[in-house]
Amino acid sequence: MDTNVKTLDFPERLRASVIARGEPGYDEARALYNAMIDKRPNWIVRCATTEDVAAAVNHARDRGLTLAVRGGGHNGAGLGSCDDGLVIDLSPMKRIRVDAVTRTVRVEAGCNQGEVDRKTGAVGLAVPAGIVASTGLAGLTLGGGHGWLTRKHGLTIDNLLAAEVVVADGSVVLASESENADLFWALRGGGGNFGIVTRFTFRAHPVTDVYGGPIFYDISHAAEIMRWYRDFLPKAPRDLATFFGIKTVPSTDPFPRDLWGRRICGLVSCYNGSEVEGIEALRPAREALPEPLLDGMAQMPFVDLQALFDPLLPKGLHWYWKGDYVDDLTDAAIATHVEHGGRSPSELSLMHLYPIDGAVHDVAPDATAWGARRAKWSMVIAGIDPDPAKAPELAAWARDYWRAVHAHNGHGGAYVNFLMGAEDEARVRASYGANYDRLREIKRRYDPSNLFRINQNIRP
Repeated sequence: MDTNVKTLDFPERLRASVIARGEPGYDEARALYNAMIDKRPNWIVRCATTEDVAAAVNHARDRGLTLAVRGGGHNGAGLGSCDDGLVIDLSPMKRIRVDAVTRTVRVEAGCNQGEVDRKTGAVGLAVPAGIVASTGLAGLTLGGGHGWLTRKHGLTIDNLLAAEVVVADGSVVLASESENADLFWALRGGGGNFGIVTRFTFRAHPVTDVYGGPIFYDISHAAEIMRWYRDFLPKAPRDLATFFGIKTVPSTDPFPRDLWGRRICGLVSCYNGSEVEGIEALRPAREALPEPLLDGMAQMPFVDLQALFDPLLPKGLHWYWKGDYVDDLTDAAIATHVEHGGRSPSELSLMHLYPIDGAVHDVAPDATAWGARRAKWSMVIAGIDPDPAKAPELAAWARDYWRAVHAHNGHGGAYVNFLMGAEDEARVRASYGANYDRLREIKRRYDPSNLFRINQNIRP
């Protein structure tokens, strides 16, 4: 194996910069969003163009190097890096082009969600994506992508029109419904298994101000509110996205000081429409549920709602994630959530149930690689804290909670962006369900040697 970074053999005309282990800036460049993960690649290649990416892929393949790919660097399992190998860092690739007439957006792979939101929001549009502005849009998209606009407009992949991809042989191909359609099918939910997407083209939708925010209740009401939420969601208008969470009020502004550190459950919502319409959509909750501790619903720009949680979740916290798709929220599952969620190990630790119904269910299960078109929620359990000494406690709580509730969830798989570490093949297979065998065939076609394997891996 070649360990001399000076022999990376990038043509001088390319714009990539290379940071080798031990060089100035290395520790900053290799740092991951999840501080629980510590990896030390030999090189970090910061690519500025698609040609840079292709050159880096060729170099890694020809020299047998372990290869990892980082977009926004937000992956909870740290799969945007590797030990000893080469990291292709796409973060310099930030170009965004919005066409307000056709309502399409071209986005390079280094962009995070907030950067795209600000560009599209300036012309009253949004791409359906997640709920945290710092999330890298590339990794979110390739895993499926669910968030505030999902119930009305589908997953992020349901709004993907085309992708420019560097595949394992170093060539650059366009994937869409009309070109390399098999690859396009696989990219929509199959993760980073098939190549490196350097540019996405999305469909955008009209979004300006929304009625959104949290409503917090005392944890003693959690079972009642979960049962109500389970029954309410199928009847809710698709313009309303509401997720349920079991949390602790952080001891920081802007939360009222008398609530700091209090165990709570909550409904966090976004209604894409006027305040009057949003109040009406949430009227059933305000009429049926107990008096809240805090009602933070307000009319605000969509881009502000997207960034609402970012100050609480900066880069450098310690995370341990466990995920599941949830087919049915049974009374037994609710009892398990109340038992485990109410004893989380830190103020930032949480359980969220994100709705993946509505427009997601309008798409056939085999229309894209994403394997959960009949599930109703995507669940994440996350142990989170800034103190590295708490890492074992965070992981133990999340694993115990997940083991207790998993049997009730019905699906068997999980949103691949919520899987922690390189999960075993059975878990990955369950996440893709009946689509897994077709994904393996496409993997064999585009990446037979499994060059792209630092991911939730689909083995060829």
